[in-house]
Amino acid sequence: MASVKSTIRKMVPEPVMSIYHFFIAYFAAVRYKFPSKKMVMIGITGTKGKTSTANFIWSCLTANSYKVGLIGTANIRIGQSEMLNQFHMTMPGPSSLQKIISQMADEGCKYCVMEVTSEGIKQFRHMGIIFDFAVLTNLTPEHLAAHGSFDKYREAKGKLFAGLKKGFVKTINGRKLSKTIILNNDCPEKDYFQQFDADAKITYGIKKKADFNAKDIKDTSSGVMFSVKDVPYKLNILGDFNIYNALPAIIIANELGVLKNRIQKGLYELSLIPGRMEKIVEGQNYTLIVDYAHEKESMSAVLNTAKNMSKDSKGRIIVLLGAEGGGRDKVKRPLMGKLAGKLADYVIVSNVDPYEDDPTEIVEDIAVACEREGKVRGKDLFIIEDRRKGINKALSLAKRDDIVLITGKGAEQSIVINGKRSDWDDRRVVREELRKILRKKIKT
Repeated sequence: MASVKSTIRKMVPEPVMSIYHFFIAYFAAVRYKFPSKKMVMIGITGTKGKTSTANFIWSCLTANSYKVGLIGTANIRIGQSEMLNQFHMTMPGPSSLQKIISQMADEGCKYCVMEVTSEGIKQFRHMGIIFDFAVLTNLTPEHLAAHGSFDKYREAKGKLFAGLKKGFVKTINGRKLSKTIILNNDCPEKDYFQQFDADAKITYGIKKKADFNAKDIKDTSSGVMFSVKDVPYKLNILGDFNIYNALPAIIIANELGVLKNRIQKGLYELSLIPGRMEKIVEGQNYTLIVDYAHEKESMSAVLNTAKNMSKDSKGRIIVLLGAEGGGRDKVKRPLMGKLAGKLADYVIVSNVDPYEDDPTEIVEDIAVACEREGKVRGKDLFIIEDRRKGINKALSLAKRDDIVLITGKGAEQSIVINGKRSDWDDRRVVREELRKILRKKIKT
């Protein structure tokens, strides 16, 4: 079925497909009576960090007793109810998307946080959704094969911001909402997004001066501490890169009238984002983390966090990684391989989602780059296409105080190989394989 759909897409001219996507999205919004009109809609776009940013925003608003919906890569929330995203895409199809937003409105959500992807925008899935906040996390080359160039990729992201002021002004809880753009001032592409019209534009960052700057940063093995405008905050999620993901939450919560102590509470109490620096603990004597990292920047952030964590313990870093097929950017493969080869002690290259592409070609593109950094096959570099076996290998190599990183899929609920979709959850498979290994050790 997947190969038939792929063939049809290749045969139909792109302008025809665009018209098709436009009308499907428009009629979905009409069918569900434009439910986004009833809520404060917060759209988040960028190459990485969208899921963590969305969850931090959800937590800060929830800490103020607001009922908040969330639609993201890893999870979908309606108030305190949470389910994992089963769609294998960040933005579900138009009908499913509008149905979820409608359900949120019916269940009393006044706020909705939503990840907005370039592919979703290209297919008009955002059509009929009236946004009030547009957030840019960052922008680096990704999905270039799907868009044709970095400029077109950036232009697709920009449509979220271009449409912001065109949407009608809502009144929620007796308050008229300003159309607000929130930008990462440390992102080199920030100026492109700054050009779009809005009632307010707010910047954040760590390196360059911004409206909201993080200072006094302290990265620990249990989380991250920092301050903004002399107010201290603590995150219970690993990695100082998460400060970038928390800053938009501070800004939006502040704009929506949340008190500072509630914002502190919201950030502190969010201890788990599915598949984002998620610790797996089954009694092993080493640190085991599942993370979605699937391109150069996120892989660098995760590996550097592991480096910082291992400084005192002298533990080794073992990483499992791979790359997607299905039209994803091939250029990132050797870049990720180079990073893993340079920063990790052991590298296992395995399947992520080859789709209909040749899995061997994908893993070899990564493995060859690892070898250029001095890794040797069979010694500290292992190519194991079967992801379960690859995970087992990573766990089998681990010793006391090591850090094992299982990257590429996070909390995704399926894997696609040769066009066939199968149920999959890295966290479940990791636990299953880890328990097998631990049981075997007990017996011996």
